[in-house]
Amino acid sequence: MADTTITIRDNGPYVIRGGATLTDADGKPYETQDAIFLCRCGASAKKPFCDGTHKTTEFQSAPRAES
Repeated sequence: MADTTITIRDNGPYVIRGGATLTDADGKPYETQDAIFLCRCGASAKKPFCDGTHKTTEFQSAPRAES
């Protein structure tokens, strides 16, 4: 079984790799690839997926885990 990882890209999307299933509020699964890029800026025209709009909206977020 593959490990699933979620990475937060600075000023960009969540990147999910490793066999995750993404479902909507009604339980219907989205069709996805090996990597899923989820919008964090709220401006994507393809929500919940990232379409790169964060680059033009000057979205800024670079959270770090506490040590």
